[in-house]
Amino acid sequence: MHFWRNKKLKQTVMTLDLFLVAAGLISAYWIKKFLPTPIQGLVVDPNYYMVLLLLLVASFFTFHIFNTHMVYVQERFRKKAARIISANVAALGLLIVSLYIFHIQNVSRLLLFLSCGLAIVFILSRYLIMRRIVFRSPSLQKRALQILVVGSRERAKEMIKAIDGSCNRYYKVIGCLEVSGEEVGKTVFRDVAVIGEIKDFKKILLRQVVDEVIFALPLNIIPNVAAHIAFAEELGVEIRIMPNWQIQTIMFTPETASISFEDFMGMPTLILASSPPDDFGLLVKAIMDFTLSLAGVIILSPLFLIIILAIKATSKGPVFFKQVRSGLNGRHFEVYKFTTMVENAEELKAQLKAANEMDGPVFKIKDDPRVTPLGSFLRKTSLDELPQLFNVLKGEMSLVGPRPPLPSEVKKYRPSQRRRLSMKPGITCFWQVMGRNNINFEQWMKLDLEYIDTWSLWLDCKLLILTVRAVVKGTGH
Repeated sequence: MHFWRNKKLKQTVMTLDLFLVAAGLISAYWIKKFLPTPIQGLVVDPNYYMVLLLLLVASFFTFHIFNTHMVYVQERFRKKAARIISANVAALGLLIVSLYIFHIQNVSRLLLFLSCGLAIVFILSRYLIMRRIVFRSPSLQKRALQILVVGSRERAKEMIKAIDGSCNRYYKVIGCLEVSGEEVGKTVFRDVAVIGEIKDFKKILLRQVVDEVIFALPLNIIPNVAAHIAFAEELGVEIRIMPNWQIQTIMFTPETASISFEDFMGMPTLILASSPPDDFGLLVKAIMDFTLSLAGVIILSPLFLIIILAIKATSKGPVFFKQVRSGLNGRHFEVYKFTTMVENAEELKAQLKAANEMDGPVFKIKDDPRVTPLGSFLRKTSLDELPQLFNVLKGEMSLVGPRPPLPSEVKKYRPSQRRRLSMKPGITCFWQVMGRNNINFEQWMKLDLEYIDTWSLWLDCKLLILTVRAVVKGTGH
């Protein structure tokens, strides 16, 4: 699940722009109210509710026609401003025609023109802010969508040039695959080269961070194409197929992925995505993550200070434990925790391998001798996890999601288990609230995949509530 996908971002921008149109009309009403000849109140005259509804409908159509919500192409401000102004003026024209058709009278024309002007100012401001975030943010570039292209011929070059020409730092083509080994090493466009043959497809997906695969070759000339698409689906990697699709010729039926069509860089593509299809829900989830984690850091700051002083008073070494974990689609990041073990804990781990109580690649001991007395309390109450609120603020984690594994553990995953990396890792999930010490590795993996397949906002809220209950009862350690 990669929230800032092109489709999700466009839908988010469209929704935001419609809110700004409504804000323009409401602001115009309040501004005109204080002019020398105020109009009747919005609440008093029901006509203005109809005006707002008609304006939003008109704006929805004109924004689509003028493509004002296109965010993946960075264009000159003058050109973008012209499209935004044209879309709003066209919406105003449709609104005036609609008022005439529906015989809605006593509507101030000054109010309508003022609201149109304010909407233009608001949307242009939104564009300037988002352009800075989407195209120029170094932190966003670090989380760039890693794209692997199958093919290096004209259609592939056309797609790669479109991505490069968009000046969008959020998309990064890591390389191309070709049918023939003779093409390996050949430069396709600028710094994009053929990095392997199609037969290396599975190895590359397991070895590198790949968020999306674009099939830019006719499917019927790709050897074992059905197996490759099925493997990417199993890992949870998004698949994009360029015309001519010919998907009916490969005898492939998705097991978990949903199928949709999308305009990408001005080209029609077919998408197979294993992530939850609820775009609006994922937007709300991202907003919840930021606001709740920020509130948590502020409210719990006195508790942070108490724990820091307690760790300093009872043990040597750093207060925070930092460890590299695998995040979304295998991206590495440092997870933060309060220190709960002795200083040489990693060295002692090798001596304790025989005492490992968890099956699979995970190392876990119920009464780990490396844990300090204070660390035991922090783990029992899950207070050692609090610094991960900073991981959530940085966008590396979510409040709810599969726990981030060690890279060494991921190497031992089966392909079907790697799909748990297709959603952003979280502080809590099914495993935490169901008594994690009583669940084996296979059950843990199944629970994480069940979370991905059944995800909803309500499920996240439910898991957050159950997590609080587990922490209070001490059953989540």
